[in-house]
Amino acid sequence: MAANVVANARGKKAPKSSPVVSLWENIKSLAGAVLIYLVINTFLIAAYRIPSGSMMPTLLIGDWLFVNKAVYGPHIPFTHTHLPSFSEPKRGDVVVFESPYQADNAPDYTPTLVKRLVGMPGDTLYMRAGLLYVNGVAQRQGFGIVSTPRSGGSQPTDIAPNFDWQHTIELKQSRFGPPPIQPQLDNWGPLLIPSSHYFMMGDARYESKDSRYWGVVPRENIRGRPSFVYYSYRSGDETDRPLSFITDIRWGRIGTFIH
Repeated sequence: MAANVVANARGKKAPKSSPVVSLWENIKSLAGAVLIYLVINTFLIAAYRIPSGSMMPTLLIGDWLFVNKAVYGPHIPFTHTHLPSFSEPKRGDVVVFESPYQADNAPDYTPTLVKRLVGMPGDTLYMRAGLLYVNGVAQRQGFGIVSTPRSGGSQPTDIAPNFDWQHTIELKQSRFGPPPIQPQLDNWGPLLIPSSHYFMMGDARYESKDSRYWGVVPRENIRGRPSFVYYSYRSGDETDRPLSFITDIRWGRIGTFIH
């Protein structure tokens, strides 16, 4: 009797699932994969492409970066709130952030940018003859690119109306001397950086539209810190090869850690 039951059981075929059940299982699998991607992209790691030369030579046009979004506390979408962070931004970090409002940057008035953090809350910053001073100490730009305001960079003039925002945080009297009547690209400040705000600049300081133009960055705008270059290729004016993302890869850049 028992042998017959086992034999009958072995002979039975597994019931076929209906097309509706199979479709539902596939939808659940796809939704799970999408959810995992969204969680990782929102709270842990995101990809970012360098579109301009403002951070040369640290970052090149065509570099693709992995950005650590957890280090400063992941940003909760559609809010001004961050989850707990592993560390706080510090001077010298390369940082990804949402720009303060830029009226002249239509249609994206608050683009996501990557710059170097040069001014912390409570710091006094000023620039004289192109040299940046933080709390009175000259900041020799060992990582930066050699350039001048008249080297043919992307910024049209040494003076721009955008600089006028600086008057709101200028120190009219201090041991660092008075500010210029009209801030210029390489001659401005002293500025006192407000609480919970940061001053950002590009490493290529005369090819960079940065805090000098659009102001200090609130803490809640910070999105993460780039970790390393996972892909890089020459593009635009740098190459004449077709399909440069395949034919003109910068192999030596891949895996470069960002400091």
